Amino acid sequence: MRKIMMLAALSATTAIATPAMAGSPDGKIQVKVLGTAVLPDGGIDKIKYVDPALATTLDGMGVSDIDTKANDNVVPTIAIEYFFTKNISVETICCLTQHHVNGAADLAGTNLVNHVLILPATVTAKYHLDMGGPIKPYVGAGPSIFFVFDEKPGATAQALGVDKVKMSNSFGVALQGGVDIALGDSGFGLSIDAKKYFMKPTAKFYAAGTKVLETKHDLDPWVLSAGLAYRF
Repeated sequence: MRKIMMLAALSATTAIATPAMAGSPDGKIQVKVLGTAVLPDGGIDKIKYVDPALATTLDGMGVSDIDTKANDNVVPTIAIEYFFTKNISVETICCLTQHHVNGAADLAGTNLVNHVLILPATVTAKYHLDMGGPIKPYVGAGPSIFFVFDEKPGATAQALGVDKVKMSNSFGVALQGGVDIALGDSGFGLSIDAKKYFMKPTAKFYAAGTKVLETKHDLDPWVLSAGLAYRF
């Protein structure tokens, strides 16, 4: 009898839970698996020569117009979204992207910073437009923190005596727009998303333990994503 009662309770629990987890284009939770292109700027906003000798060295090399550019990258991304109403939701994303920073302008062709790993912790509030069909455009905005780690000096920086580089974590905002397209009533769909971030991290270059250069960068990446969604 005890086993029968336990089986009955388990069956009832399963029966209750299954509809709540069933896919639906009007579900409360949406999970997205996306391919994401991260397209940063990385140009220099400000330069501070802590060691005047470095400025003299660069002047002697004929370098006066100093700028940088970070490379693009494509990474997998997971997004999780909760709908408070059919129009209002909040979303967070998870990804890890790696970049290097090369010289531009008079520094074109130089390698300054390698292996910069960025974890963009982002939360956006979104408003979805109800078009009366499967296509639902949205706009959003929210805060973001870029956690930066594992950066290393590039070959050119090392040649100038730099043996350590540290890029700061950066706080900023993200603007967002995109569209969700439901594929029937199963909860599956397609998602296309674009975010513009506004970030200004600082890079500090060290030689033998002494800071010799500090630069502030307009990272400001475009982050473009597309992939599959499941809503339940």
